[in-house]
Amino acid sequence: MSEQTANKKDLAQWLSWIEQSHPSEIELGLERLNEVYQRLNLDLSVSKVVIIGGTNGKGSTVAMLDQALRDAGKTVGCFTSPHFLRYNERIKLNGQQAQDEVLVSAFERIYAACGDTSLTYFEYNALAALIVFADAKPDVMLLEVGLGGRLDAINIVDADISVVTTVAVDHIDWLGDDREKIGYEKAGIYRSGRPAVCGDPDAPKMLLDYAAEIGAELCARGDDFQLTEHADGRWDWQGKSATGDVVSYKGLPDINLPKPNAAVVIQVLQLLGVSPEEGELAASLAAASLTGRLQRIERHGCQYTLDVAHNPQAAEYVTRRLNTEPCSGKTWMVLGMLADKDITEVLGHLKDLADQWLLVTLDVPRGQTSAALAEMLQQQGVASDRQTAYDSVAQALEGLVPQLSTGDRVVIAGSFFTVSGALAALELEG
Repeated sequence: MSEQTANKKDLAQWLSWIEQSHPSEIELGLERLNEVYQRLNLDLSVSKVVIIGGTNGKGSTVAMLDQALRDAGKTVGCFTSPHFLRYNERIKLNGQQAQDEVLVSAFERIYAACGDTSLTYFEYNALAALIVFADAKPDVMLLEVGLGGRLDAINIVDADISVVTTVAVDHIDWLGDDREKIGYEKAGIYRSGRPAVCGDPDAPKMLLDYAAEIGAELCARGDDFQLTEHADGRWDWQGKSATGDVVSYKGLPDINLPKPNAAVVIQVLQLLGVSPEEGELAASLAAASLTGRLQRIERHGCQYTLDVAHNPQAAEYVTRRLNTEPCSGKTWMVLGMLADKDITEVLGHLKDLADQWLLVTLDVPRGQTSAALAEMLQQQGVASDRQTAYDSVAQALEGLVPQLSTGDRVVIAGSFFTVSGALAALELEG
């Protein structure tokens, strides 16, 4: 592609070209990316940088941090992935998605800096976000890790604070097949002499050892900050300020997003020197929302709950949370998954939640078929008369409507692709 051709592409054309320009969808390692990053000569020194990694909870942690920081008067840039309906969702400034022309300009600059170096789709994403934020100079940049941590594209940046939310077994082909190996990969975002937050109450030893080895200032849940939940849904938090003083919040109200991630958020806020009053904090955490994570909407007199829930830890949380909420009618489960996920374990958590199952084929790379899901579900003891197979999420939702009664609950889960298909079918924004 010539320089002249590159300058004529719109956003859709750029994204199509980027998807096809590198032979691998994923290529872990920072050498190629660092070459291009250095050529761009970006100045990020004005912003505090927070990198958020972990198996589950990254998105909700970013969402709550973003809300709380903006409520405290800070300007905030957020980089997250994947998107649901529009690429622009990945890069936000003060809650607003980046405009097409801003992204096109960023891609043009990356292309000019690449020379003979080829980058993956996600590497283009990460550099585009850094260009947008370097130009806008927000007070705080929140950068979500795409995969792992040590070799992920976003790790080219030295964070002021690095966060690992949770460590569970996922992406075993890339990160390893046990929590110790995965914990080590995720700890790779920690930096010597800088705060390193871990929200997993059972942190892998390799993560703890790595933090100690490099001299990171580890701030671990259970040791340095605590979450205490009460039967009525209220909860307490205790941790430390940036100067090491004890800080506590008592009787915080229940929230929709996971409280363990909110506990991480409060600790990060303290380390950033942001210590809101109790009422302000409660309001910020309550106002934070995240597409595809216990997202609730009303349709046809029923509640629809959308949650990605694509690994066992996430599926267990969704099941536990929904089991505490009364439902006067049936619970319908619309489920589509990728074949390389731990489907058996996910189904093991979800199997008792639903009365009827609508299993969908995901027509994407690595997408699992509804027939395969049906067989696995039967092995979990769910009879075939409680299952219906569909070729797409849209088809399943269309077929569901005539069967619904007032008070029924519809849960849509299993993959980002399942949720994005539902958002499109329900004509919602991502």
